[in-house]
Amino acid sequence: MDKFNKLSGVAAPLPIINIDTDMIIPKDYLKTIKRTGLGEGLFAEMRFNEDGSPKQDFVLNKPAYKDVKILIAGENFGCGSSREHAPWALVDYGIRCVISTSFADIFYNNCFKNGILPIVVSPENLEKLMDDASRGSNAVVSIDLEAQEIKGPDGGTIGFDIDPHRKHCMLNGLDDIGLTLEKASSIDAYESKAATNRPWA
Repeated sequence: MDKFNKLSGVAAPLPIINIDTDMIIPKDYLKTIKRTGLGEGLFAEMRFNEDGSPKQDFVLNKPAYKDVKILIAGENFGCGSSREHAPWALVDYGIRCVISTSFADIFYNNCFKNGILPIVVSPENLEKLMDDASRGSNAVVSIDLEAQEIKGPDGGTIGFDIDPHRKHCMLNGLDDIGLTLEKASSIDAYESKAATNRPWA
């Protein structure tokens, strides 16, 4: 998993509440267990017409939001089914941070396991960030995970909370496997001792 320390870029505003995982990645894209290639299906039903042409009024299809890495979303983002394809699609598209007032629990947990930083802010601060994001390419938002701060294009700063363990994992690029590998020497020592004490096992 890629480390997350600082991230700067144009943020895309998506002021829709209750965006569920089927909206993030429709069921048609769930036939694969690969984590790559799912970016093309991200928000597919909102991004594309039935003939496959892009919907010009959808935020990610606008030139100002090309290569966006930060998403400012409405409350209860990621609700619905527990499909892990949702964060896979976001990461594959290039989005590394989603900011909202609230997230569905399973989606929130899955974000951390896949290198996405989900940030919870107050409704007032979300409104400010949504306004900043609506300015398009003229408004750069910066995320500093170490300092736990979001900096807007006008220099204003918003603090955010995060669980210390999850912060450690994001800063060091550690998913569940990475966390286990950090204990490799202790695991090896235990296995060696167990083999000596229980040679019959």
